[in-house]
Amino acid sequence: MWRLSSVRHKAAPQGRSVEESKLKRREQEKVLRQARKDRQLVSKRLLLSDDEDDDDAPTPMDADSGDRVVGLVHQLQHSSHEKEPQLKALSKALRNPSAQTIFIKQENSMHLLVGLLSGSQAQWRLLAAQCLHELSQSHQPNVTLACLPATPYLLTYLSGQSTKFTERCLYTLGNLCPDSDVIRDKLLAQGIVPALKKCMESQRYNLAVVEAVGFTLSQLLQAKDAAEKIIPMVLASGLHSHLLSVLTPDPQFGLAPAIECAWCLHYLTCSTVDNSALRAEGALSRCSSLLVTLGDAVSKGNKEDGMELLVWPLLRSVGNLLSSGPTEDMSSQVGHLHLLPTLCALARAYLPSQPALARESTWVLNNLTADSRELCVALLDLNLIPDLIQLLPFSQGINTMVLRVLGNVAHKTNSYCSRLAQAGLVPALCATLRMSEPDIVVLSLEVLFMLLAGCPQVAEEFVKQDGITLLEAIQYNGEGEIRQRAAHLLEHHLPS
Repeated sequence: MWRLSSVRHKAAPQGRSVEESKLKRREQEKVLRQARKDRQLVSKRLLLSDDEDDDDAPTPMDADSGDRVVGLVHQLQHSSHEKEPQLKALSKALRNPSAQTIFIKQENSMHLLVGLLSGSQAQWRLLAAQCLHELSQSHQPNVTLACLPATPYLLTYLSGQSTKFTERCLYTLGNLCPDSDVIRDKLLAQGIVPALKKCMESQRYNLAVVEAVGFTLSQLLQAKDAAEKIIPMVLASGLHSHLLSVLTPDPQFGLAPAIECAWCLHYLTCSTVDNSALRAEGALSRCSSLLVTLGDAVSKGNKEDGMELLVWPLLRSVGNLLSSGPTEDMSSQVGHLHLLPTLCALARAYLPSQPALARESTWVLNNLTADSRELCVALLDLNLIPDLIQLLPFSQGINTMVLRVLGNVAHKTNSYCSRLAQAGLVPALCATLRMSEPDIVVLSLEVLFMLLAGCPQVAEEFVKQDGITLLEAIQYNGEGEIRQRAAHLLEHHLPS
């Protein structure tokens, strides 16, 4: 959820009441929050068996292939001894959507797989699980619903000894989770949340399994009714504590487990559920600390492949946690001071390749500074304002966020407005006032208003930048709110 903390004004511009401003801001924030929440990241994962590789793509289905699937089912049903070759062949055939449909239409085909899954032969169980895993890849509701009889066994095996088998069961459950309310409700009733917690506890040193738990939980948490049905169960189980413990990238295994668990934290923090439990567990300081570590690596040019996949959910989690309540302890405030240069470094580093990630960084910076005079002053003391000003020419929401941050600083530290001017903000605002986007012009006028109100000497520099002519042009060509703001500045804050 993209929660925006608004820029605070000393006074409302003429022609617009404070209550109207607040109402408009709340409506804008509601739209942004909904947009963030609606961008789902549900996906299917294919876990290859030992004798396969990434090049094993499904082959086109023909009549002979359909007959082959029917034949394999018949052989498995009537053979009491060696089933391994048929199961291997069937798992590969089931990668084809048409084969999946043919398979589930065969009489007792799912009963056959469930029987093998729950049988005494370990290798048959593993291969039957692979067949179910292939079926879970389907985007056809009738195929995934056909897998329901197997879910109790998949959940039971999460506490087994074979990590390879546990992984396969987890990814199969993760693929099934988002497909329908029926499947999801059944899994919740069967105890998927406590099963995931138990699995995480018993396999905490096996990072491949931890990654699979994170994937399955993230799929579950993206349900539309997660805030009502799922998140309270996760928080009550204490599973979030285990997610936090994984936020330490392993030098040998890599970033994957931390990435999956960080996305789970994002889905927990962006819900409407109270975040106090997460904050009490130290989620904010844990995520912030890891962000500082990653930002330090990025600023030194040590961007590991895929690092942005971890930076994304960490930024979102930190931003949402910041907006969910005040930070009272001093250690968190100190941590936030370290976070300021990190966010600026991430914005600069990812601007060319991942501009949306740069916007996320400035959004978190906005949430940090919206209610903290100390952090606004720190931006000045750490000489980070010039870095932010350099981001103003960039669109895609980046300049919008930067203007909000600068507005926070101007409002919270009005006695320091001369330092903002010394950092080069006045000519930068003249440039953004010439932009075509109305939102950018409105925000620029807001920041200019706070600068002029906080430091009258700024007016002299603005006049030298031909600001009077610029505002007159805006007043003449602009509409509604823009025209009113420009007129107010010309009449009350600038020499005639």
